[in-house]
Amino acid sequence: MTEFILYSLDLFGVTVLAISGALAARGKGIDLFGVIVLAFVTSVGGGTFRDLVLGNTPVFWVKDPSYVFLVLSIASLTLVFANHIQRKRQWLLYMDAIGLATFNLIGIQVAQSLGVSPTICIIMGVMTGTVGGMIRDVLTNDIPLILREEVYALTAIIGGISYFALSPWVSEEWLILLTFIITCSLRMIAIRWHLSLPTFSSKES
Repeated sequence: MTEFILYSLDLFGVTVLAISGALAARGKGIDLFGVIVLAFVTSVGGGTFRDLVLGNTPVFWVKDPSYVFLVLSIASLTLVFANHIQRKRQWLLYMDAIGLATFNLIGIQVAQSLGVSPTICIIMGVMTGTVGGMIRDVLTNDIPLILREEVYALTAIIGGISYFALSPWVSEEWLILLTFIITCSLRMIAIRWHLSLPTFSSKES
């Protein structure tokens, strides 16, 4: 049951971030192939990085090509309906929040199944949730969210700490749900109220 929930969450996360990647192409003069590339790297980039770092190869989408077909389908559908989506940046932020919470959880679970320490699990959760968005932002010439002043990666770290703090007290199904809710809610709150961390600046700037 838990394995089915995690697989469903993984597909959901890929879907959400594929939409995010495809939407990021709008207004950038990017062709159809470029849109598909953005959707692909955004949705599977974090998990690919995680698997390579952990030596969990072949990486997940090579083992299960259904991820590739899912991204192609979602990117195509997003192209069809993109013109009906208003306030693109707000949509991107909320899609990222959901994707961050989903992949943070998946990253922790994958790392934990490979027997690494909780600290590394939390780091892998953050990387799984953020690396795809970083690649997308670099390719579209934007400053990655993780490097801006917005509270972003910190929410994944808090979610990861919560995962291990709650794990002795709740069932695995509740642990999955609560970790997702904590991470996603914190990120949504940061977006809604423009919460940010202090920025590094010099006197000259």
